[in-house]
Amino acid sequence: MRTVINNIATYLPSRVVTNDDLSKTLDTSHEWILTRTGIERRHLVSDGEFASDLGIVAAKRVIEQADFDPANLDAIIVSTTTADRHFPSCGARIQGEIGAVKAFAFDVGAACAGFIYSLTIADSLIKGANLKNILLVCCETLSRFVDWTDRSTCVLFGDGAGALLLQSSNDDHRGIISTKLYTDGSKEKYNSILAHNGPQNDHRGYTTMKGQSVFKYAIECMDQSVTEILTENDMTFDDVDWIIPHQANRRILESLCKMKNFPPEKMIITTNEHANTSSASIPLAMGYGIESGMIKRGHTILLTALGAGLVWGSAILRL
Repeated sequence: MRTVINNIATYLPSRVVTNDDLSKTLDTSHEWILTRTGIERRHLVSDGEFASDLGIVAAKRVIEQADFDPANLDAIIVSTTTADRHFPSCGARIQGEIGAVKAFAFDVGAACAGFIYSLTIADSLIKGANLKNILLVCCETLSRFVDWTDRSTCVLFGDGAGALLLQSSNDDHRGIISTKLYTDGSKEKYNSILAHNGPQNDHRGYTTMKGQSVFKYAIECMDQSVTEILTENDMTFDDVDWIIPHQANRRILESLCKMKNFPPEKMIITTNEHANTSSASIPLAMGYGIESGMIKRGHTILLTALGAGLVWGSAILRL
């Protein structure tokens, strides 16, 4: 039994903010942001637009593309760290809005590694609980959790959503081959992304980042997980058609290519267009790769991500 990705759809808010736009209110410039991050623009939500709104659009799109009846969904898994509210979950709202009457729904909070974590959970439910159809949605609105006067953080993030229809299949030539997850909570206190927005506070708070430490550990941790998952599956980079990492910073991705001696032309990078959209970044990059014709049915894809926690992981799948 394999878990296959039968369809993927994405959604980006219509509002686009360029580096030049930010330079009008911040002590920064297009060149300063681009050389340090690879980011040129980002999509941001408008007033009254929240994470679940983005997720609903992406979910409806993937259902329509697949010509699938949402009443046949068994579960909905939503990855987000920027939920509209503490409860009910974004998953519950999406379930109600799309008419998935028999699906149970819940949120997963694993920051930028949330897609890898959610994919692992979905794969386990299909293989272990005999579920047939799962909707996986990643929806993030990090723009609501940054200080727009702090150029060290606000220039990095964007908003967006991606949705995948995952289904059980007996096709051994497709599907999720392997996933691998890690956590090191001891690193949280000095080199992760900290969002001061928990229930213990009476305000939303802002995201802060110790950038140099995050940069260092992002490279080290993704290198570790990529090496281990390939080794455990008796594979090398020659067996991989594409690598799609979390789109945090172009310099991190280029450093990973150099460290692993991986051909940069096989890495899909959308940081310039989307900025860091947390757990939505890999689905957005996958969607771009498919829509542009680069990723095709039968291709083997290596995914890897690191997020605040620290949490990280990798996955190998064949589309």
